[in-house]
Parts: sequence; structure tokens; C-alpha cells
Amino acid sequence: MPRQPSERTRTPPLTVTGDSPQPAGPVLRPRPSKPTRTTRSTRAPRAPRADRTPRTPRTPYHRLFAVPGARAFTLGNLLARLPMGMFSVSAVIMIAGSRGSYALAGAVTATGLAATALVAPWTARLVDRHGQARIAVPATAFALLGSLALLLCVRFGAPDWTLFAAYAATATTPNTGGMSRARWAHLFRADPDAAHTANSFEQAADELCFMLGPVCAAFLCTTLFPEAGTLVAGVLLMTGVLVFAAQRSTEPPPQRHPRSKSPVLAPGMPPLLLCFLATGAVFGSMEVVTIAFADAQGHRSAAGAVLALQAAGSCAAGLLYGTLKPAGPPERRHRLGLAAMTATMSLPLLAASLTGSLPVLAGALLLAGTATAPTMVTGMALVQRRTPEGRLNEGMTLAVTGLLGGIACGSAVGGWVVERFSSTAGYVVPVAAAATAFTLPVLISVRFRGSSPSFRGSAPSGGSNPCANYDAPH
Repeated sequence: MPRQPSERTRTPPLTVTGDSPQPAGPVLRPRPSKPTRTTRSTRAPRAPRADRTPRTPRTPYHRLFAVPGARAFTLGNLLARLPMGMFSVSAVIMIAGSRGSYALAGAVTATGLAATALVAPWTARLVDRHGQARIAVPATAFALLGSLALLLCVRFGAPDWTLFAAYAATATTPNTGGMSRARWAHLFRADPDAAHTANSFEQAADELCFMLGPVCAAFLCTTLFPEAGTLVAGVLLMTGVLVFAAQRSTEPPPQRHPRSKSPVLAPGMPPLLLCFLATGAVFGSMEVVTIAFADAQGHRSAAGAVLALQAAGSCAAGLLYGTLKPAGPPERRHRLGLAAMTATMSLPLLAASLTGSLPVLAGALLLAGTATAPTMVTGMALVQRRTPEGRLNEGMTLAVTGLLGGIACGSAVGGWVVERFSSTAGYVVPVAAAATAFTLPVLISVRFRGSSPSFRGSAPSGGSNPCANYDAPH
């Protein structure tokens, strides 16, 4: 017999409702399917929460060290920069203690300073052409051999002329501060605000290292043994340079065949370098005169702490200046800084001549230091603007060389005035040096007035200066 259809396949009868037939029985509707993983993944993404938005840096300095590799090369640079204030003090203590002559110790350190002034620009030129890592490490190693040779000559009683030769060999020490500024200028070549903050930080680091370096050297040489300062400084220098050179990602590319001439011949550079020379005379004379004044008051051991207050004031002012956005052209800001430095340098003269009190002098030096860092920051910015393309390390090393030469001249003139007249009269020398630095650009402006507008375009036509807009007016 034929198969009967099952109930599942039986079609319900149709009823007529309105114009269209409808099934009379219950209607079986398909069950809604559960959402699968594929349907879940097709949902619209959730809106990001407000707390996931990128946070802005709390201070301009946080912005600097957010750059990958910036913290590492800054740490290495600080380790390498601290010994710069230790070597000369350690050499003086070591030589004077062994040979019993401060005159010999001063002559040896002066010879090393003169050799550095001659060799440092050539070292910086090699750094620009072949890269920081390839030149800085062997140059530092050669300089450390000179320091070790000096230590051995003093230790074993070698003739005096060997001391001059050994200390002159340390002149190949690279300008680590200049190399660090070159890295910041390369990283922020299109961001003048960040470049200004970086330059302010470097100036504050200079003040901090030169404030702590002599203190560390004196402590090591007097507490342990006379050669301890030189040994520790050498270890710190080599370690810092190795850490600094290992950060290749932030290193500016070398310019193997620069088409530009020497930075000395760049428009506006000669008067600026003379300003650095006069500014260095302010630092050198202030150090010698303050030591003599503290000695005359019977507190020679406190001279280091008094001078440290001047560096502390400059360090604090430099950090504060880095958080600001200075307006106006840097040439005008540099002149204002030199004018402020001339005015504040008169405070120690007034404190010494009117009160004769060492604590009052310490407060005056603290205030006098506040005008130093902003002036130096703007001066270094001008050096970077006026240095031709591919010679940035050389240009900044020339500025540092001018400072070192000024320090030597200021120390000599300050010591001569103290010996000839008095320690109080010696404070006239830093005031006169600051006034000279202020008036030099005015006296030479007539000669360089025609080339002043070309500071931004001092690079040759074959390329653009990466620092041409550095510290531009805001």
C-alpha cells in the first residue's frame, strides 16, 4: 500500500483571509540562531575611554627625555662631564703636595689648558667628519694615557719637564658637552621650543658638574691619597664616554666632506667668540678673587662652598629659563643677558667693599649667578645658528675654547690685582670683564651689520643648516 506522509511533512489546509490564502494550523517559525564568534567580532569597536588619551608632558623637560635613547646618552654625558672639573684640581693638589710648589702646579695646569685650546677644535672637526663614536672613544683613551703618565711622573719623582709633556697629552679629551648639544640640535632641528629647553638643560648640567667636580676632587685627594682624584676622574670619564658613544640612534650623521668653511670665518662668529672670551674672564677672575677674599677673612676652606652658591644660582636659573618661551630675536636677548650679568656682577663688589662679610658675599654671589645661565644659553644658541652646516661640534668647541682662554686670562688678571692692591679691589675685574663682553658686540656691529641678516642662511647653497632655525623668535 502506498506510504502515508508523516505529520511533520503534512501540509496544513489553507483558509482564505481577505484576499490571500493563509495556513489554518500552527505556523512553525525557525528559531533565532545564537550569535557566533564571527558575528561578535563584527560589532562596532568601542569608543576609547577618556583616560586612554595620550598625556601631555608635565614639563618641557619630560618632553626631552621621552625621546628614545635620550636618558642613556644624557647619563653617559654627565658621567663624562663631571671629571672635567676634577682633573685640574686633582693635578694641583697632587703636584703641590709632592713637589711643594703651587707655582709649578699652576704652570702645568696652564700648559694643559693652552694645549686644549689648540687641539680641541681639531678633535671636534674630526668628530663632525667621522662621527662621535669613532673619534670620541680613542681620543678619550689617549687623554687618559696622559693623565696616567702625569700620575706616574709625580709618584716616582720624574723631572719637571715630564709633567708639562704628560699633562699636555690630555688635550685630546673631547668636548662632551658640545657633543651632547649637537645631539639635541639634531633631534629637535624642527622644534625650536624643545631645542631651547635642551640647551638650558645642558647649561644647568655644566654648572652642576663644575660645582661638584672640584669638591669631589678635593675630598678624594685629601681623604684617600693625592692620586685618588685623578684615578677616579679617569674611570668616570672613560665609562661615561663609552656609555655615551654606545647610543648610536641619537648620534647626528657625520659630514665627511663639508663644503663650508671654518666656523671662525662664519658671519657674526668672531664677535661672538670674543664675547665668550670675555665671559670666561668673568668666571676665572671671580674664582681667584673669591678664594683670596675668603683667605683674607680667615676662612679659606669655605671658599669652595661660597663659589658653589654662584654655580647653584646659575643652575637654578638655567632650569627655570628652559621652561620659558623667550620672545624676540636671540641677538637682542643675548645683549640683555650680558647687561644683566654686568649689573649682577657688581653685587659681590658692593658686598665685599661695604660689608666685608663672607656670608653677605655668598648671598651676592648666589644672586650674581642667576644672570649667567640665561646669557650662556642664548650665546650657545647663537653659536649653533651661525655655525655652518656639518661643523656644529667644531663651532661649539670653539666657544668652549674661548671660555677656557678667558678663564685663564681672568685668573691671571684677578691674581695680579689681588697681589697689587687687595682682594676687595679684585672684584672690579669680573665687573670689567662683563662690561667688556657687553660692549664688544656694539663696537663690532658696524663691521658685521651687513652680514647680520645672513645668520639664518649661513649654510652653503649646497645644503640647509639643520640648526638654522634654532632658538627662533616665538
